[in-house]
Amino acid sequence: MNHNDVIVRIRTIETLSCDAGWRNYHFLKLTTDEGTVGWSEFDEDFGPRGLSTIIELYAPLFIGADIFDHERTYMQVAATARPAPLGLPAEAFGAIENAMLDAKAKLLGIPVHQLLGGKHRDNIPVYWSHCASWRISHPDLYGSRISDLAGVKDIGREARDRGFKAVKTNMFSYGTNGPKSWGSGFGNPYEPGLNIDLKLTRDVVAHVESLREGVGEDVEILLDLNFNARTEGFLRLLRALNDIDLFWVELDLYNPEALAMLRSQGNVPIASCETLFGVREFLPYLINQSIDVGIVDVIWNGAWQAMKIANTAEAFDVNVAPHNFYSHLATMMSANFAAAVPNLRIMEHDVDRLNYDDDLFTHSPVFTGDRLQVTDRPGWGTEPIEEALRAHPAVKREAYLGIQR
Repeated sequence: MNHNDVIVRIRTIETLSCDAGWRNYHFLKLTTDEGTVGWSEFDEDFGPRGLSTIIELYAPLFIGADIFDHERTYMQVAATARPAPLGLPAEAFGAIENAMLDAKAKLLGIPVHQLLGGKHRDNIPVYWSHCASWRISHPDLYGSRISDLAGVKDIGREARDRGFKAVKTNMFSYGTNGPKSWGSGFGNPYEPGLNIDLKLTRDVVAHVESLREGVGEDVEILLDLNFNARTEGFLRLLRALNDIDLFWVELDLYNPEALAMLRSQGNVPIASCETLFGVREFLPYLINQSIDVGIVDVIWNGAWQAMKIANTAEAFDVNVAPHNFYSHLATMMSANFAAAVPNLRIMEHDVDRLNYDDDLFTHSPVFTGDRLQVTDRPGWGTEPIEEALRAHPAVKREAYLGIQR
């Protein structure tokens, strides 16, 4: 299609969701006046609730916009949220612009990565995210239950035997009932001081050492500490982990100076920023040399805005890694971004999947060993099957990430 010949406008924007075990998957469907459909994924389980409602409130401001002028449309609508530009409004704009990119690429008959400048690579290195974590926290959904350190060692061996070169795990405390996810940064358990005591430190080290014993010396280990400590607690954990060869420690602090201090104190690379929006929020972390790797959420920011972040990080000689723990659509969206950025480090991917994940989409991600193959199909390269979504209706869950009152 030659865009000079016709203007293609947004006719409708709607949201759909389906059950995904311990959460729901959420999708945005954009339809143009001539019938092209653009899809994106958004998330309403990691972070504040209400994104579906925000999208519905902002959708009328996008109706009638030319699908090819996504940047202009994004900026015009974002200007209306300037007094409070981040958080849910930014996620809503990112979701809608992502769907515009999908529709635009389909109209042009090209993959989204061509809109982003073209691909630098035909396959993308991935790491097994939440390795051991999902089988500890959600054993009924993701296979055999891990109930002790021996199980952590076993899944490490499994990852190595399946050809993965890198795995990431999370924080766990160990007691008489086995391991339990430690998420004090998310209120589970509720510990407002976010303190890290000696036992928890030992448990985290033992967990990582068991994974190392399983994967061997030739597989990288990544550890995600999330928001689960303050500066002093993170420093304690980093010092305890100093003798373990880690690919990176991932942690979140809304204080770039404190994170820079932590980076200077240890010998472990620091990855961070997965919850940040736009260049303005990333910039202080780059200026202060707070991070070795910048984690960018393409689903939250939108792929076009995420490219701006990646380009800025490249100017500071920092590589980026997509934050990706959603459905197959999000994986394909993140893959288009990862293919197009020159300064890619590695991409997150959850290997443990629901047994019906593949049924929800027209195409599933294709892997060769630990590498995700980049598709040249138009748009993102896959889209949800609405009938399949309806077969797994969304579930209303009162608890947040397993919090129990």
